[in-house]
Amino acid sequence: MSETRLHPNLVLTRKGAIHELRVDREEALGALNFEIMEALGAYITELSADTECRALILTGTGKGFVAGADITGYHGASQAVFDAFQRRSRQTFDAIAVLPQITICAVNGYALGGGFELALCCDFILVAECAKLGLPEIKLGLLPGGGGTQRLPKLVGRMRAKEILLSGRFITASEAVDYGAALEVLEADALLPRARDMAEMLVAQAPVALSEGKRVIDDGVEMPLSAGLTFEQRVLGALYATDDAKEGIDAFVGKRDPVWSGT
Repeated sequence: MSETRLHPNLVLTRKGAIHELRVDREEALGALNFEIMEALGAYITELSADTECRALILTGTGKGFVAGADITGYHGASQAVFDAFQRRSRQTFDAIAVLPQITICAVNGYALGGGFELALCCDFILVAECAKLGLPEIKLGLLPGGGGTQRLPKLVGRMRAKEILLSGRFITASEAVDYGAALEVLEADALLPRARDMAEMLVAQAPVALSEGKRVIDDGVEMPLSAGLTFEQRVLGALYATDDAKEGIDAFVGKRDPVWSGT
């Protein structure tokens, strides 16, 4: 296991095929400024080409996961500065959403505004009992700009998304699960162990099938059903030709554990 600071407020831990990235800005509840977003974006760009890493866990420190953008950076900022931050945020969040690796967000506290949007880019969201999530930008006379108006309705439905976004209210961990915006609620001490166990379970699967399964679901839900079914069959046919599929079938017939090559 190795630990690196990518930025004074971003701590990366590597353990085999799993990376764990922690936002370490407790005094500001993890709020993201332009410099942190730049460092996060640079790391995600590198990660997208990292064939050794197969899962990423995102979490925070103390009472905050990410309590949105650092609003002090907006105060008195020019339109150009504001727009540049929004563009960078979208680039980073979009890059997280299409990573080939499995992504698990372990929400340890407040996930508000850009913090909730960051979580929504991940494959799985686990929440501590104390977590609060929301898109309160409307209380500033603004709206979300990192995907909240688009990704949240796909999880919770249009009407519920409008209720959350247009009221600006915070939702509890249990509400997030009930609405479909999170997978599980856990006690605070159990949050990271559960995320790590989940990552270990997932990276034990065949590497190519794992990343392709993620892609088929994410891309397929945007297609008409008939196109999605054709896409599914095409990916399955390609997987059948891989060494891992041959190994998986052989291991099943031979009643042994498979040894994946990732090819």
